[in-house]
Amino acid sequence: MRVGDAAREVGTSTRMLRYAEQLGLVTPPRTAAGYRDYGERDLRAAAAALELQGRYGVTPAAVAFGLRALEDPGVAGSLRRLARLRRGPGNPGGVPRWAGRVGGPGPVAALDFETAKARRLLRLAS
Repeated sequence: MRVGDAAREVGTSTRMLRYAEQLGLVTPPRTAAGYRDYGERDLRAAAAALELQGRYGVTPAAVAFGLRALEDPGVAGSLRRLARLRRGPGNPGGVPRWAGRVGGPGPVAALDFETAKARRLLRLAS
């Protein structure tokens, strides 16, 4: 199946299918004339990528990076290190270390700031 037919089949544009191919999300073989020849497996991969993008609100590039993280042990290890650094000892929820610190912009301080700002604006409007 050529790219236009494949795009219609999975509900996307030919441009997006070509982009998915550039990212490695689909890998259709080429005919002797150089045309993409989408098979059933390529269509399922394209549909799965589109479904992931919609479900998680991510870009095709993010899906491609997720695949790379699953397939490349070096990338997976780097992401695990980042997760450990972000969480750190005594911070299992991954809340930034500065949050809630005296003088830090923690979530409560940010809400207090926004509340005070809204009250000032209301006073000015009266």
